[in-house]
Amino acid sequence: MNRDEPVFIDVGGNPIAVRHRPGNMPGLVWLGGYRSDMSGTKAAALDAWAGERGLACTRHDYSGHGESGGVFIEGTISRWLSESLAVFRHFTTGRQILVGSSMGAWIALRMIEELHKAGEGARVCGLLLLAPAPDFTTELMEPKLTEEQRRALEEQGYIEEASEYSPEPNIYTRALFEDGRANRVLKGIIDTHCPVHILQGMVDPDVPYTHAMRLVEHLPADDVTLSLIRDGDHRLSRPQDIDLILRVTASLVDRCSG
Repeated sequence: MNRDEPVFIDVGGNPIAVRHRPGNMPGLVWLGGYRSDMSGTKAAALDAWAGERGLACTRHDYSGHGESGGVFIEGTISRWLSESLAVFRHFTTGRQILVGSSMGAWIALRMIEELHKAGEGARVCGLLLLAPAPDFTTELMEPKLTEEQRRALEEQGYIEEASEYSPEPNIYTRALFEDGRANRVLKGIIDTHCPVHILQGMVDPDVPYTHAMRLVEHLPADDVTLSLIRDGDHRLSRPQDIDLILRVTASLVDRCSG
């Protein structure tokens, strides 16, 4: 397989683009954020790092993102979760570390819930969550919606917001909000049954660091580490951020291998 070209798996009628690097266990599974794709700085760095160490690494684009098919505004947490589970089950074997960025951290937490329900929870031996945004629709967005935005959601089914990261506006649909409520994880203890390390910037304009601290309250008391990066933003893509991400990944690999 030419690693420069993705392979595709059909999930729910959409071709999902995947780049899978075969290798040793534990493997790494990258889960990107809202409107991001698997060619981003962090995902590429993680894949290259895995390649240098002979570890498996799997990345994919959600439907409506990157090289995958599908329409972005038809996306929901449930849809992107089902695609991520399909990729996990089709391309990976053995023990894996889920690395979730922003919305991808929400997907990772939902994946571990669904894998445990299916008796496959032991396949996840570590979680690395970067600027995690679980329940961002209900916890971070809904409380700040203006009356005009609420009316737009009700009448036209979506709202638009300017993006700091793209000339195109962010689009949030009524379906995304409604489905987000059905996928909430900050409602009780999230039994991950594996080590969890959270990296969170303290000057993140999108996800306040207090949100990461709240997530910690919903995780079991043992095997959870929260590292706050005083000058870190939401992207965590500076060289020093990438270095920290890879060092934490290495520590999780060691623990999974022990």
